[in-house]
Amino acid sequence: MSRIRVLPDPDHLPALRREYVRHSPASGLGRLDPAPRILLLYGSLRERSYSRLAVEEAARLLQLFGCETRIFDPSDLPLPDQVANDDHPAVHELREHSLWSEGQVWCSPERHGQISGIMKAQIDHLPLAYKGLRPTQGRTLAVMQVCAGSQSFNTINTLRILGRWMRMVTIPNQSSIAKAYEEFDEEGRMRPSGYYDRIVDVMEELVRFTVLLRPHARQFVDRYSERKDRGEPVDTHVERAGLAKD
Repeated sequence: MSRIRVLPDPDHLPALRREYVRHSPASGLGRLDPAPRILLLYGSLRERSYSRLAVEEAARLLQLFGCETRIFDPSDLPLPDQVANDDHPAVHELREHSLWSEGQVWCSPERHGQISGIMKAQIDHLPLAYKGLRPTQGRTLAVMQVCAGSQSFNTINTLRILGRWMRMVTIPNQSSIAKAYEEFDEEGRMRPSGYYDRIVDVMEELVRFTVLLRPHARQFVDRYSERKDRGEPVDTHVERAGLAKD
């Protein structure tokens, strides 16, 4: 847990109009206990990283909505293939956090019209299969970006492609913050705006999809090609997984 960032002022939400908040946005959609587990990744190592600040705002909202959150610090993550067999503590920890999660939030700055190398390195360190487990498959995903200039969607479009490639359930809503340097105050807190409201919308939707899909997590990683490779006939597999119907 050494690379999990401490979330400052987790209960302080100055841009939020609480009279309009549903504190349990997924109520009625499925089991809310235990708390949905959400991993948040950001894509810049700058001291004042707007992708990190946006992720922190998202994490505060997710906690308000009843989720458990972890924000991964990629500051000592090596480049993919830089360390033999990916045998590096930061890589191991990132994968463990991904396995822990039920849903994820990815937020990257737009750099040269695309996601940052820091963001891509984190995703590249998440294999489709790891020790017989699936670190990303079947998990929900919300995508966000911060822009230095006018609003763009290049980065979130790429993150959507990567989410599909990683076999994640990428939710419909998304967030793109234009001129991010104008949207945060000196303390790093987001000012009230339509951009902030969109983050609230996205986090509400992420919680709903995560809770809605939770009872079906086993089925999302049940694949014909893998059953065939294991020599595992459907009847036996279904009975063992507890999916058989009367």
